[in-house]
Amino acid sequence: MPQFDVHRNTDPHRDAIPFVVIVQSSLFDDYRRRVVVPLVRQDRLGAARRGAVPDPCFNPAFTNEDVDVVLHPLEIVSVPAAQLGGRAGSLSDAGDQIIGAIDQTLSRARR
Repeated sequence: MPQFDVHRNTDPHRDAIPFVVIVQSSLFDDYRRRVVVPLVRQDRLGAARRGAVPDPCFNPAFTNEDVDVVLHPLEIVSVPAAQLGGRAGSLSDAGDQIIGAIDQTLSRARR
């Protein structure tokens, strides 16, 4: 399961979060779990209803399978690889954006 592959979400929140993106390094492919970040439907975010993503660096927006989604790094989670749904694309071209959002989540930066 390559880093930045997008998978269908199989949990009960899949209406609001149709996809997750794998952010875990391929160095850990032998481990039974994957670290993923949810891709939330853009129309489910309050600011998105007004036509803007709250912080495009922290919440980059993408279109996957004709669904507009936003990365939600505050919801990063580890899930069993066996629970991931089918592969639904790749965001490898946006890897720097995704890592930048995660870095912003974990860094000691202050505003």
